[in-house]
Amino acid sequence: MRLTSELEPKVAEGLERLAEKTVGELPRAGGYDPAFFDQLTQVEDRHFWFRARNRLIFELARELGASLNTCNRILEVGCGTGNVLRVLERACPQSLVVGLELWSDGLRHARHRSGAALVQADIRNLPFGGLFGLVGMFDVLEHIPDDRETLAAVWKSLAPGGRLLLTVPAHQSLWSYFDEAAHHCRRYSQQDIREKLKAANFQIEFLSQFMACILPMVWIYRKMRDLRGHGGAGGARSETTDEFRIVPVVNPILTMLLTLEAAWVGRGGRLPMGTSLVVVARKPA
Repeated sequence: MRLTSELEPKVAEGLERLAEKTVGELPRAGGYDPAFFDQLTQVEDRHFWFRARNRLIFELARELGASLNTCNRILEVGCGTGNVLRVLERACPQSLVVGLELWSDGLRHARHRSGAALVQADIRNLPFGGLFGLVGMFDVLEHIPDDRETLAAVWKSLAPGGRLLLTVPAHQSLWSYFDEAAHHCRRYSQQDIREKLKAANFQIEFLSQFMACILPMVWIYRKMRDLRGHGGAGGARSETTDEFRIVPVVNPILTMLLTLEAAWVGRGGRLPMGTSLVVVARKPA
């Protein structure tokens, strides 16, 4: 675990103590099936969706990280397998990156994929003090029943002037078996996420849809599968697994298209449609 000299002694001491804990001490609760972690680890490095999202996160985090001064610390809430932690470390090499995860199943993978400090805890009950200059939540908020409470907890963890980098699934009209199997509580409209962030006292600096070129494909594919139905939770999980397959011809084409799209949005461009939303919001100084 890397610790920098800018850390207050209590923060450093708390993180070092927590990093040595044996994972698995927290009760299993929340809107996520930890059985997906093993599956995700097998596909995240190759699947077009994860690769494009990582490119977008890298572009935005690199710009935001360059503005971090006295509070040169980054927290990823719901770091899962450590897939995005690696991106944050590359984008902000001078920052201390901390991964926060509720599930021990994800942290076991993250330990092998990232050099970040890892802590098993809930953002609503952080076991250490200190504030962060940047907090990331990447397709996590939709799993949490009380998203307003979680956004308020993120606000408290940010230093004045700190920023939240957030991605969530877009459009409730896209709700399907996939959302049910993934234990989503909701999908977001732009208006909905604006209202919830403003209610938590954030100032929105950037908001755009992304994953635009796959929107028609996702809508048709999932609606057709919904019409066919599925055999309960097991059937939905099987069909979700099928969506993560690496299709030899399709995957590289979509990777190329979505990577170009991510580069555009990462430079401040906005898209009028997409299956996901990305937001940069600021805690007022």
